[in-house]
Parts: sequence; structure tokens; C-alpha cells
Amino acid sequence: HQPMFILLSILSMADIGFTSTTIPKMILDIQTHSRVISYAGCLNQLSFFILFGCLDSTLLTVMAYDRFVAICYPLHYLVIMNPRLCSLLVLVSFLISFLESQLHYLLMSQLSFCTNVEIPHFFCDPPQLLKLACNDTSTSEIVIYFIGVIFGGVPLSGIIFSYYKIVSSILRVPSSGGKYKAFVTCASHLSAVCLFYGTGLGVYFSSTVSRSPKKGAVASVVYMVVIPMLNPIIYRIKT
Repeated sequence: HQPMFILLSILSMADIGFTSTTIPKMILDIQTHSRVISYAGCLNQLSFFILFGCLDSTLLTVMAYDRFVAICYPLHYLVIMNPRLCSLLVLVSFLISFLESQLHYLLMSQLSFCTNVEIPHFFCDPPQLLKLACNDTSTSEIVIYFIGVIFGGVPLSGIIFSYYKIVSSILRVPSSGGKYKAFVTCASHLSAVCLFYGTGLGVYFSSTVSRSPKKGAVASVVYMVVIPMLNPIIYRIKT
């Protein structure tokens, strides 16, 4: 019943949801040799993909705050990270993720598409949908970029700030054994953050720089399958 393990259980469910929005459909398409998805199904897939992806990001931020409290205020850890605050942080994370997913849903639903549109990807990726739209998408692209900066940049900034405080606190520990113990406390979370944001930025830049849809699809598979699979292994090593 420790706060970190409660957050880990929620993160695991978010990872399952994140993978389940795209991979079962991809496997079904391979088995049936049918790569068709309805317009409503595409919007729903996009909405759940954004929901669970953003939930992963916000939960990693909450877990960074948890590590910050555990290292910088160890004697007050259980008082600060009480079940009520944990539940509130999880609820806020879900509401933020739901808000972002609905914003993407509304933006994509305003686009006009021709009949029999072929998406060069294995799921309904927002950048690919913007490229295939028949109407002007300049405003939607600006809004999506703005949403990405807010909902992606703010959690990442929170993680960076938390680890800045953590590193400052670790450097003040006099013994090398104490420094090592403090570092090991947050090593698994830091590894998960680096994997999540590192591959996320890799997918973004590969889709921006490379014109090959195949390379972008391969990078997305790594992001949506490999990272959720590695998270339980990382946290099993040391929490």
C-alpha cells in the first residue's frame, strides 16, 4: 500500500490501455488481410491513444514528485504522500489526459476527408490524418502544436524540476553510500522517463525528418509496444 506501488499499478493499467488501442486492431488486420477502419472507429482509436499516452506522461510526473518527496523529505514522506493526495493526483492526471484526448478528437472531427482514404500507418496517427485532409489544416496544425507544448512540455518540466531538486539534495549527502542509496531509489523511474520521452521524441523527429512512412511506423511500434513491455521489468529491478 505504499504510494509508489499504487502509482505503479495505475501506470501498468495505463500501459495496457495504451497498447490495447492499436495493437489488437493491427493483429486483426494481419490475420484477416483487411486494413479497413471506419471514420468513427478512427476517431475513437485516436482519442483513446491520446488519453492513455498523456496519462502515462502525467503519471510519470506524479511519480517524479513522489521520488522528490521520498529523497528530499524522507521523514515526512508518508504524511505528504497520503492516500488522499495520491488519489487526487491520479484523478487530476486522468482529467488532464481526458481533456487532451477530447481536444484532439474535436480537432480531427472538424477535418474533411475524401472517400477511401489510405493512412500510411498501422493506426490513426493525428499528423497522418492532417496530411490526408481535404480542407485547410494550418489552423489545426498550430492548435495541435500548442496543445502538444502544453500537455507534453509541462509534465516534462515538472519531471526536470523534481530531479533538479533531487540531485541538489543528493549532492548534499556527506557519505558516498548515502548518495548511492538515494540514487538507486529513483534509478528505475529515471530509466522509465528516459525511455518514454526518448523514444517519443525519436518518433516525432523521425516522422518529421524522414519521408518514409515505414520508418515512422517502425518507430511507433517501438514506442507503443516495447516501452510498455519494458516498464514492468525496469520497476521490478529496483523501486
